[in-house]
Amino acid sequence: MRLRAGIALFVFLAACASSTPHPNERGAGNPRLANLQRAATLPWTDKGHCVVREASQPWPLLMERCYQALDHDRIELHDLTGRCTVASAGAAALGIGLCVLAAPEIVVGAVIVLGAVVVAAAITEAMDAYEFRHTYPEEAGPSRQTEASSKGATARNRPKLKPESTGKDGQPPLPPMSAAGRASCEPVPVPHAGDDDAHDKCADSFPPNRYPGMDVLVGGARFDALQVGARKLWEIKTHRFDTYNSFVQEREVEKEIRQLDEERKAATKCGYDFLIGVSTQAHKDALLEADPFLKIVVTGCGR
Repeated sequence: MRLRAGIALFVFLAACASSTPHPNERGAGNPRLANLQRAATLPWTDKGHCVVREASQPWPLLMERCYQALDHDRIELHDLTGRCTVASAGAAALGIGLCVLAAPEIVVGAVIVLGAVVVAAAITEAMDAYEFRHTYPEEAGPSRQTEASSKGATARNRPKLKPESTGKDGQPPLPPMSAAGRASCEPVPVPHAGDDDAHDKCADSFPPNRYPGMDVLVGGARFDALQVGARKLWEIKTHRFDTYNSFVQEREVEKEIRQLDEERKAATKCGYDFLIGVSTQAHKDALLEADPFLKIVVTGCGR
């Protein structure tokens, strides 16, 4: 019975959608992106994973499949047009609320969200990926038609990495290369370098890290974290800077400034913001004295 009701509701709303496309679809020209943008205005209990999984489906079908993942305590739905009340037995069986949400256009006042909506992390990541592919098309990799044939060539031509080149103080693993021979701006997760559990825990939890347990390669540089839901790359420092004598502090700052400058250039080139997390205010003050343009946050992470 529920399946028949779902089909009836889908047919009804799909017919409406074909005559009245959603404004986002007209503007974006991409139904998947339009669905993600529309879903981003709603509160989700599963971080948006269902929406991302079903985003290529027509909006009414997406809503039927993901309706249960909504935070129903934070939304009020009103059938202002009366269309859902009289549409069909299918609409009534599945609920007027679902019918209102699945409509091709939302009437002002029909959907009221209580409180501010923070865009679900999975939806943000999916939209970021779409933005990346269109901002840096030369970095987005081969098309679906050529992907299979190119994998073999990529494997044959990939430089072999030396075992000792995985440490953060040594040379990092080589990132994927674009057709132009430049280091890729697409983020590539790689395992955290070294065995510093306190450092890795801070890198995973503070930004927080989109890839827990992993560093990320971007633009030829290695970063400790890519922040969830934002184009922000992080370098995390957990040194006990305050315990060093003045001579060691000066040498440490000189070394870090050189490293941070290279990482900032790579992040900026690829369209990312770059931030540094340090454990103490003294460490932050010393770095800012050397370079006042750095963006530094005191994490308070201990050792």
